[in-house]
Amino acid sequence: MAAIRPVFYVSDGTGITAETIGHSLLTQFSGFSFVTDRMSFIDDAEKAHEAAARIRAAGERYQVRPIVVSSCVDSQLGRILEESGGLMLDVFAPFIEPLERELDAARLSKVGQAHGMVDFETYHRRINAMNFALTHDDGMAVNYDDADVVLVAVSRAGKTPTCIYLAMHYGIRAANYPLTEEDLEHDRLPPRLRPYRKKLFALTIDPDRLQQIRQERRPDSRYASLETCKREVAAAETMFRMERIPTLSTTHTSIEEISSKVLGTLELQREMY
Repeated sequence: MAAIRPVFYVSDGTGITAETIGHSLLTQFSGFSFVTDRMSFIDDAEKAHEAAARIRAAGERYQVRPIVVSSCVDSQLGRILEESGGLMLDVFAPFIEPLERELDAARLSKVGQAHGMVDFETYHRRINAMNFALTHDDGMAVNYDDADVVLVAVSRAGKTPTCIYLAMHYGIRAANYPLTEEDLEHDRLPPRLRPYRKKLFALTIDPDRLQQIRQERRPDSRYASLETCKREVAAAETMFRMERIPTLSTTHTSIEEISSKVLGTLELQREMY
């Protein structure tokens, strides 16, 4: 059994930065079961003490030192969090001193300072992209004229979370199309996708992993059977090869890596986060 390690992403803001960096770091280590918890808007001493207590309790529960990935900029809050006994990883620490030397200026350790750098035009584009992803999820809307990318795959291969990530982090208008049994009867693209060939990116997945995911959603159903998963994945991959659609397996690939591959392959312009 993999060793369990509790991990906390703590921030005076949303915690997205701490979680994204922390997740990227943890994927470098195998043989562990990381139990994660994002703690957002820890922006005063009272909240920091409460967070430290929760972290300390997790350490006592699992009888191991918790890992704390923090993006809190206030040093006082950082000192309070250290009282938890966790391993403190400040996501900004490796970069602040070199930047202070280069810019010949001290950092402004002010809670919420990052919010002052928001480009509202970019922010609204990300919101609009999120709305686009939700309204074009799972083939609900199939007019992809305004889409930047259309992800194509069998059901439960990772299309929806990737679309949402692309929208939220990069302002990419991402739609997704689930291949149906009828679509998979042929080795050519469904007619409704053909006009958007240059926008297509395909996802595939190991049938055993797909069966596990589907089993959680619809236990012991034909939809979740290994035979169905093998047949659908094989038919989809044949289609992708015949149509020369760029394809990536999501079996052992994080959403961040999938998104980066989509952006690079289709040469999509990223928004500045």
